[in-house]
Amino acid sequence: MANARSEVGEGRELSETEALVEAGRPRRPTRARRKKGDGEPVDNTVDILDVAAQCFMEMGFQGTSIDDVARRLGATKGRIYHYYRSKTDLFFDVHREGMRRLNEAVQAAMNTGSCGRETLHAMLEAHALTMLQNIAYLAVVVQGVHMHRLGATTLAQRRVLDEIMAIRREFERLFVDVFRRGQQDGSIRAENASIAVKGMLGAINWTAIWYRPRPGETLEHKQKIARELATRQIEGIV
Repeated sequence: MANARSEVGEGRELSETEALVEAGRPRRPTRARRKKGDGEPVDNTVDILDVAAQCFMEMGFQGTSIDDVARRLGATKGRIYHYYRSKTDLFFDVHREGMRRLNEAVQAAMNTGSCGRETLHAMLEAHALTMLQNIAYLAVVVQGVHMHRLGATTLAQRRVLDEIMAIRREFERLFVDVFRRGQQDGSIRAENASIAVKGMLGAINWTAIWYRPRPGETLEHKQKIARELATRQIEGIV
């Protein structure tokens, strides 16, 4: 990777690797905020989304109820219904948040690498690491894609999923653009950018199916897995 650095805080700089880790780290969603009495903003949905993502990952969309989320959250259903009209709305918001985290991490990686191939490797690694750091959210993203493909939704729900799928297409386009940059600079010789990218992203997205954090697993363990996943995909490009 290149030695680019980004400034944070009071003149402190993060290394490129630290910046990518930070971009993929679980963080609070930016929506549904209110003010405390002292004017300090408080996020009301972060706990709901975290717990809902875990429930959807473990029990699936059909198997999860608002009661399940409320019970695990240790709250009333009313707290959840204050922000979400239905389980479907909650599911879609978890999906959106998962995609937001992926986009943020991959965008941070796009300024790295001296050629298209190296940049693509950094983006794939950032994508993989973000999945490992946010596995419940990204498992919901994968479920949403299957729901869309199978048409297992109402017309109104499909309209929302269509919007989310548009976000996914834009996300995929980031990789295709860098892939083509690699073709232009000679670092990538494979011809069909779209098929190659779909294959690489599909392999990494499958992480949501097989990966579960192990007791005592550290950030370094996740980074090693992410690096190997990205390397295996890049090695497939000739």
